[in-house]
Amino acid sequence: MSKKRVRHFEPETLVGASEIKLENYRPDENIFMQGHRARALYYVVKGKVKFAVRSDQGKSAVLAIFSQGEFFGVGCMANAHLYKATASAITACSLIAFEKQAMPGLLQSRPEFSELFVKGLVARVIRYEEELVDCLFNSSEKRLARILLALAHFGRKSETGHVIPKLSQQTLCEMVGTTRSRVSLFMNKFRKLGMVTYNGELKVHKSLHSVLLDARQTKR
Repeated sequence: MSKKRVRHFEPETLVGASEIKLENYRPDENIFMQGHRARALYYVVKGKVKFAVRSDQGKSAVLAIFSQGEFFGVGCMANAHLYKATASAITACSLIAFEKQAMPGLLQSRPEFSELFVKGLVARVIRYEEELVDCLFNSSEKRLARILLALAHFGRKSETGHVIPKLSQQTLCEMVGTTRSRVSLFMNKFRKLGMVTYNGELKVHKSLHSVLLDARQTKR
């Protein structure tokens, strides 16, 4: 007996139902702000979204960058009354907004959506665990290399991946947790070694993986 083929599920098919809508955002436009009431979670149909937090002392850090196929703002499902970070569009974005009161029924009635949502949460937990290990044990140079590789989109046979257009060094330093001067130093090193190239946009080469494999790159 042949196995039943699982159909690929597109969340866009849910748009138009009660409390589910498609929203479009311009580059640099805020989707929601840190401290605002958490009313919905979002799914990225197209574009890139930056998730950033600011401390009471004015320090900021980029917690994550979300791209096509990922959910964000899921804290509202855990009785979080306020958003813990600010989400803003890096590029033009198309997002599906799910009002949090609609989620319990949707997860129960649409198993294919529930599976997609759970897979996304598991992938995020794994990513956060990797980032925690990165912060505890790896150097700033390794952290930057891992972030660039994660942001690049490599084709099946491609040795080169494209990173978000106009991704600033300030954003990178907030993701790495180091100074802008150190990010600039490492980026120049990667460029000279042919691991990244600049030609109107940043391109990352798979050879950058060698930085992650260098045992000498301990935390500093």
